[in-house]
Amino acid sequence: MPENPKKFYLTTPIYYVNARPHIGHAYSTIVADVLARRHRLLGEDTFFLTGTDEHGQKVQRSAEAAGIPPQQFADQVSATFRDLWDRMGVTYDGYIRTTDERHKLGVQKLWKVLEESGDIYLSSYTGQYCVSDEAFVDVAVGAPCPECGRITETITEENYFFKLSAYQDKLTDLIESGKLHIQPDTVRNEVLSFVHGGLKDLSISRTTFDWGIRVPENPKHVVYVWLDALANYITAIGYGSDEAAEQANFARYWPADVHLVGKEITRFHCVYWPAFLMAAGLPVQKSVVANGWLLFEESKMSKSRGNVVRTETILDAFGEHYRTSLLKASQAEPEKRDCDLFAADVLRYFLLREIPFGQDGSFSFDALITRYNADLANGYGNLVSRVLKLIDSIGGVPEPGMDDEAAPIRRAADHSIASVSLAFAEYRFTSAATEIAALITAVDGMLTAVAPWKLLKSSEEAEQLRARTSLHTAVEAIRLITALAYPLMPHTTAKVWSQLGLGSLDQAAGRGELKNLTWGGLKPGTKLGAPGPIFPRADKGLAQIMSDMEQNRNAAVGAEQTEVNSGALTGSFLDVTTNPHEPSSKPESTTSEIPAEPTASGANPPLAPQITIDDFAKVDLRVARVLVAERIPKADKLLRLEVDLGFEKRQILAGIAEYYAPESLIGRKVVIVANLAPRKMRGLESNGMVVAASVGADGAPVLAGFAEDVELGARLK
Repeated sequence: MPENPKKFYLTTPIYYVNARPHIGHAYSTIVADVLARRHRLLGEDTFFLTGTDEHGQKVQRSAEAAGIPPQQFADQVSATFRDLWDRMGVTYDGYIRTTDERHKLGVQKLWKVLEESGDIYLSSYTGQYCVSDEAFVDVAVGAPCPECGRITETITEENYFFKLSAYQDKLTDLIESGKLHIQPDTVRNEVLSFVHGGLKDLSISRTTFDWGIRVPENPKHVVYVWLDALANYITAIGYGSDEAAEQANFARYWPADVHLVGKEITRFHCVYWPAFLMAAGLPVQKSVVANGWLLFEESKMSKSRGNVVRTETILDAFGEHYRTSLLKASQAEPEKRDCDLFAADVLRYFLLREIPFGQDGSFSFDALITRYNADLANGYGNLVSRVLKLIDSIGGVPEPGMDDEAAPIRRAADHSIASVSLAFAEYRFTSAATEIAALITAVDGMLTAVAPWKLLKSSEEAEQLRARTSLHTAVEAIRLITALAYPLMPHTTAKVWSQLGLGSLDQAAGRGELKNLTWGGLKPGTKLGAPGPIFPRADKGLAQIMSDMEQNRNAAVGAEQTEVNSGALTGSFLDVTTNPHEPSSKPESTTSEIPAEPTASGANPPLAPQITIDDFAKVDLRVARVLVAERIPKADKLLRLEVDLGFEKRQILAGIAEYYAPESLIGRKVVIVANLAPRKMRGLESNGMVVAASVGADGAPVLAGFAEDVELGARLK
């Protein structure tokens, strides 16, 4: 590394600890790891930060629902994120938690600086508060949040306010001038539209709960969770510390070069955060790059929708596939770490190859296996295997010879080197992967045309020369392909590099050998390393294995959440106030995925936190009669119901298909949540939720009913 290398500081969002990680979280972290590896191999002093956001009312309520203290709850969930990133080989340099003492000190220092600047004042406010988004919203009393659809709460409280309105012109100039670079353009335009619409002063403290960082000199207030959370980008690198080394660290790395965020939190990063920084007299981050959502069956992947895919499912399934494939090939049994990293590379490649960064993208197990087999097993892996076997049979890398034969591939490689470099710089990871795949296809085409495996059997010197030239050309192209693909698939490319006889790929990257790639780096006579399978072909049955694993994993989380997600309200009515619609600012529902600890007697879990009569009055429970009940194709848990409320008919999807035959429900009176915002599942809209109790160890739903005859449309009070 140069004596004073250029620095590169990038961050992921810090992930909210009200839910365990899924592949949507992994996608953002994988992109960050690709960028970090790319900038390190370019010789830059790279600092890659990730972590968890652990304060706020949602976390406090989730901890109460789980029956454990908020700190214990945060510790458990944060550990699942960090353990997963370690399991996947993510090369983060810093891991920040907003419950860290260093973060608390930094936030309190930032608060004092903002106070001294005159940008904070104390006032009071009455308005509709969205617990899920941790924000006041401009809607009528009892109305749903316009961002996430959850019912808002009326709150009156004394708040500190930040003079956001004073920064409207500065923010406009910052964004329009490109000093704060926002990608993609659609997100930039949305942010500008929000700013141009007029900025109001922002409430930045809360007094209605206490799980957060105390406001200096006024401890009855806690710092607004978004001011707290955004500050992680500076507290993690030394802001607020009295230590000289930490202060030097902050001076070295700030401002951040890239904040990677989900598109739903760009307002916080592109409006609130730069305004806080300007008020504090600090440089503003250089760029914010937003990724789209990962969709599953055309819906955003989220715990609240019940369509979450765990990264662990892919790691477990593909890791086991790799292990058994090696054993079948009479290889030594790999270590679990090796299997995990192999599977992580499979997921990395799929997400980066399939989803244009900045756009929404679809995920399915079938698509994952199809892409794996096409590009990796039949493409890259097969090319490496057959070329290295042929070269091994002739004793090592041959002399090049016959330049005309190699010229087309050499030109294609030069083009790929330039194109991939530009694609990485512009966050076009799909283009980078596509370019690498195209080079693999070109080399395959050359080998098919030349057929060196036939020519090597010839006694003609010219044919022997042509065979050896094609093999030298192919293996040199493999070297370049492997170097280009390293940030995308660091573990499997390292195996190929070793099989090429080139030693450690990580060390080569650290020495700068991958920075300026040129043709001719693999010397004739190079002895190859030990051969071995790289990407063993996957059977389509692996998709069903992963699907079954996911269903079992979800079941283990607890039957109650599964039924809430699939349309039947079970157990406590508290979840009605946080109905399953994805929020825009802090994705995930408020219900904890950590099951409550059982009581000593094994009885029911503790009651949910108390609510007021006003809270309960917001839930409109009505009597309805089932007119139609039928199964939904390819949805084993869902029934489509048409119900009559007396004054209207509506469609509801209920997750009770495993427990109730459709014909047994016709004519039955049920209780529904009538004022639940509609949502789509399996392409059908559900307008309400059926109320059921959760009974027994497996949480079987039992529909609420009546001993007396009750008129349709009657409201439960």
